[in-house]
Amino acid sequence: MKITVTDTASKWFRDEMGMTGRGIRFFGKVYGKTPVHQGFSLGMTPVHQGFSLGMTPDDHPRDPIVAEKKDDVTYYITEGDEWFFVGYDLTIDYDPETDGPTYIYKENGELD
Repeated sequence: MKITVTDTASKWFRDEMGMTGRGIRFFGKVYGKTPVHQGFSLGMTPVHQGFSLGMTPDDHPRDPIVAEKKDDVTYYITEGDEWFFVGYDLTIDYDPETDGPTYIYKENGELD
């Protein structure tokens, strides 16, 4: 499991959300849908059905299991949300049509 943040997504988080020098925690949310979970989702885009991915500014990571620091912003997932991301690598990109982030899940073989 890993997080990759594209240059355009990094610019969006810094310019639009003022996240320079801060942290962003990604987590699974009940309800929604994603390509990988039914009944859960991840913030702004679907990946697990019935679940959603949430993100929140959080400058003090507690028990991060994976983190990516880019342009002085730390993007991370904590141990409590491993269930949502296990088996997938997460790429955070920028979508000019929606003027916001998009999330791409790629199977990584952890569940094989």
